[in-house]
Amino acid sequence: MVSILIDNDILLRSFTIEDAEQLFEAVSGSRQHLRPWLTWVDATTKQEHSLQFIQQTLNWQNNQEGLVLGIFLNRKIIGEVGLHHWDHKLKKGQIGYWINKENEGTGLMYKCLQRFVDFLFAKLSLNKVEICFMPHNTRSAKMAERLGFRIEGVLRQSFLKDGKLEDLVVTGILKGEWQPLLL
Repeated sequence: MVSILIDNDILLRSFTIEDAEQLFEAVSGSRQHLRPWLTWVDATTKQEHSLQFIQQTLNWQNNQEGLVLGIFLNRKIIGEVGLHHWDHKLKKGQIGYWINKENEGTGLMYKCLQRFVDFLFAKLSLNKVEICFMPHNTRSAKMAERLGFRIEGVLRQSFLKDGKLEDLVVTGILKGEWQPLLL
């Protein structure tokens, strides 16, 4: 179980089986908000899908293949952050994230991602973290820039969304470039 305390109200932590209902409700409540960016949203149609996802994330964590943490605001799931494509030889991975519509634009995701990236460099000894997003996802572009990630290139027609091939912008930051939080 991984837990990262952000402040008195916000906690990042590994999901548990007991979180399935609340996770499904969080996704369902933000379905329209998340649909343009996340392909899995439309496939999450019942609580069982959230339970299967949680079981999968726990396997990834146990096998050190990935790390997915729920964002809990006052003990309620409002989103998640995750490390995917964890490459132990290259000491790098990609992060993904989402937050419900209600908390978008509050600065909460920025705080969570700062602490998450700190954790990835300090505790998991990664050397590089990447964020990939579609060019028209201006919120993710701004988030990557605000965190200090640099655009490394565009992978043309490398993402399938709604039957259409989309470009992906690849951004990254190296451990030596990261400005850790001064707590």
